[in-house]
Amino acid sequence: MTTETPSADQKNRHAWCMYDWATNGYQVTTASALFPVFFVEHIVPEGFSIFGREVPASGLWGLALATAAILVFMMAPVLGAIADYTLLKRKFLMAFAWGGCLFASLLFFATPGLVWLSLLTFVAAQVCYTAGNVFYNAFIPSLAADEDMDDLSGRGFAYGYMGGALQFTLALGLVSGHDLIGLSAEMAVRIALLSAGLWWLGFSAYTFLHLRETPPPGFRETTFSNPFAAIRHGTRQTWAITRRLPRFPALLLFLVAFFCYNDGIQTVIGVSAAYGKDELELGTQAIMITFLIVQFVAFGGALLFSRLAAIMGTKNALLLSLVVWSGVVVYAYFLQPGAIVGFFVLGLIVGLVLGGNQALSRSLFASMIPRESSANFFGFFTVFHKLSAILGPLLFGGLAILFGSSRPAILAIIVFFIVGGLLLACVDVEKARKSRGLWLEKTPGSPADEPSM
Repeated sequence: MTTETPSADQKNRHAWCMYDWATNGYQVTTASALFPVFFVEHIVPEGFSIFGREVPASGLWGLALATAAILVFMMAPVLGAIADYTLLKRKFLMAFAWGGCLFASLLFFATPGLVWLSLLTFVAAQVCYTAGNVFYNAFIPSLAADEDMDDLSGRGFAYGYMGGALQFTLALGLVSGHDLIGLSAEMAVRIALLSAGLWWLGFSAYTFLHLRETPPPGFRETTFSNPFAAIRHGTRQTWAITRRLPRFPALLLFLVAFFCYNDGIQTVIGVSAAYGKDELELGTQAIMITFLIVQFVAFGGALLFSRLAAIMGTKNALLLSLVVWSGVVVYAYFLQPGAIVGFFVLGLIVGLVLGGNQALSRSLFASMIPRESSANFFGFFTVFHKLSAILGPLLFGGLAILFGSSRPAILAIIVFFIVGGLLLACVDVEKARKSRGLWLEKTPGSPADEPSM
């Protein structure tokens, strides 16, 4: 294995961080802010029906998100297993990035009435974005030692939030000032969506020019005679790790804890715009500005919590973030209609803990898994991440319907932070890190047991 110089290693890390900068514009502008509103208000015609039954636009949007999550759920661990044994993490990341850029840019052609084309294009972009992150995250163990993972993960999220904030600022400025440059509101949104795809393409090019993938010590590459052999191998390896996971209770407990508290986080993010619109009676502009505030503050939050982790430990810093998240939903419960300043303050607090929690969760998990199987394990991590976005929205929606108000529903989310925090407090991080070597024992389906295919 080639030993890189400190400057080359630093350049490699910077190139890795820049991919987060490249993709977050899509995540904010397309997936979170502009396209959902554009789809609901403009693309789906009034009275749209499927098999004679009228379907609300919000229901179709939920179906698109669920479809993308299911597709990633099915493919991520298998692709991760293949990448681990073929040194293809960089190539897989590049393929999904280019595919995501293409489909994200094609949303420029999403016009009123083109419902199914718009949905299919968005689902394809979302699958590429999410699946690509499996391989992006899997680089962490090869780029940093255990004691440096919090810092690297925090820097990656900080780059992402700043890049996303800048791209969203440009997109929001275009949409808000479309009259000044002679564009219709619809065309301004379409150009903003195109710009998110091009931003992803342009800045990820820097990543792929400079990011290098180095094999771990003792690595022996597996070759496959055809794609079906690779898929068969990836499936076997995924199943082998699934069966062995209960033998590593500390790692399994962390995944369950992450499943719980991340469900709360994803629910708060997912319902915040609707809560501000319906319950607090705020205007669209105020909500969009709050999204922008979250992005800029999350940049500093990711760096702040990486520093806190160095002082008090990663697990303790994560627990602190969950205490703040609990305060977020309590604060939101007491906000009154028209409380614009209060909603802005809420955005400040969310931004502070959002980046920190995500960065530390990623780095803590990376420090507990074997470097040799990082892509496969981050496939599992992605599965838990996607599955954890189901129960919270169901609870929120059910309680909102039951009580006729979103206030009890937003307060109920605190359960996910409390349960997740209690489980996280029981995780023995050092035990999990020490047991990483046990994963290297031969298991059915591992390359050590198989000839080249």
